[in-house]
Amino acid sequence: MAETHLIKKYANRRLYDTTTSQHITLDGVRKLIIDGNDVEIVDDASGDDLTRALLLQIIADQEQGGRPMLDAGFLTRIIRLYGNPMQELMGEYLSRSFDTFTQQQSAFQEQMRSTMATLPLTTLQDIAKSNMEAWRTMQEAMLGKRPPGKKETE
Repeated sequence: MAETHLIKKYANRRLYDTTTSQHITLDGVRKLIIDGNDVEIVDDASGDDLTRALLLQIIADQEQGGRPMLDAGFLTRIIRLYGNPMQELMGEYLSRSFDTFTQQQSAFQEQMRSTMATLPLTTLQDIAKSNMEAWRTMQEAMLGKRPPGKKETE
């Protein structure tokens, strides 16, 4: 079951997960979130809430490597909204849009699981056979011949 982890940030910049009683890295915080846990990050000395700042740091780290989700144009438009009368409305809109997206994604995944569980094995075999035949036909059309090792009668 998902839980909220209270994480304290010390002056030496180390993070301490009070739920597990262990030091944790920023990547460890990211993994907690991916696993469905919530986090609350506070400064140990002042008690200030640092959650947003560290979550933004995690996002920035993720955007620097691999395949970023947020392109420069999108980020530019977000920056332009700060101070705009529509700022609060846009934040709420983005939050609700993301909630809807994740709900639809979950529903789709469940629907696929349900479909795959109820399909008889013969149907899956027929689909695989059909896909192989389509691949073979495409290969013949592109190469102008049968795949190596196949006879004309196959």
